[in-house]
Amino acid sequence: MKVLIIGGSGFLGTELVRQATAAGWQTAATYCSRPGSLPGASWHRLDLRAPGHIDEVLAAVAPGAVINATSGGSDWAVTADGSIRVAMAAAKHGCRLVHVSSDAVFSGSRGHYDETCLPDPVTPYGAAKAAAETAVRLLAPAAAVARTSLIIGHGGSVHERRVHALAADPHDGVLFTDDIRCPVHVEDLASALRELAVSDRAGMCHLAGADALSRHELGALIARRDGLDATRLPAGRRADTLMPGALDVRLDSSVTQGRVRTRLRGAREFLRAR
Repeated sequence: MKVLIIGGSGFLGTELVRQATAAGWQTAATYCSRPGSLPGASWHRLDLRAPGHIDEVLAAVAPGAVINATSGGSDWAVTADGSIRVAMAAAKHGCRLVHVSSDAVFSGSRGHYDETCLPDPVTPYGAAKAAAETAVRLLAPAAAVARTSLIIGHGGSVHERRVHALAADPHDGVLFTDDIRCPVHVEDLASALRELAVSDRAGMCHLAGADALSRHELGALIARRDGLDATRLPAGRRADTLMPGALDVRLDSSVTQGRVRTRLRGAREFLRAR
């Protein structure tokens, strides 16, 4: 297998590169500002905002599969337009495409969401991700689009770093008790994405963890695992703030879980205290 991991220097991308090289795959990865440090992969600078740049990278790498794990946040030029350029280029070069999306495409109005649910975003990031999903499915009908949730690892994720910061200074923010998600471990997510890359599975997939937790519950689990005082973590309600975003978004991954071998563990399992 020869794979190109777009966004290979990011949190999820780094784990994808690690697993792909460990599996003996010919691995190429892209970065925007600084290449990753993992050995065994070839690194290529890529600016998804630049027309034609992705075509140049694909021509140089000639991968059999592309996993788009980049995260441009609410930057429409990267998250939406960039993903469209990737889909067009993958279709042009005949590459298998796995596109990583997010539960941010949902408003939270219905709580539980399976693969058949249509996007109804309420934030700029969610809107950009929803636009990318639609474009990928139209431009590359054989592609797999994988929605996921909060990604947790062994201390390196933004969520884990925030918990450590709040445990050190509880006055620096708050963890919401009414903001519900289904966190997934980065190793499980990367493994499942690699399975999709070597499959012919097309269309929408959900790759989230088995447990639905509030951000405060998640923070408490992280704190206990890392030997921090979970009682120091400040709690609050998102509904009492002016912060935009969905409250209760629970991705139902049962259909996709039945089609991949990787078990998508719940946070209560993978964050069990050491």
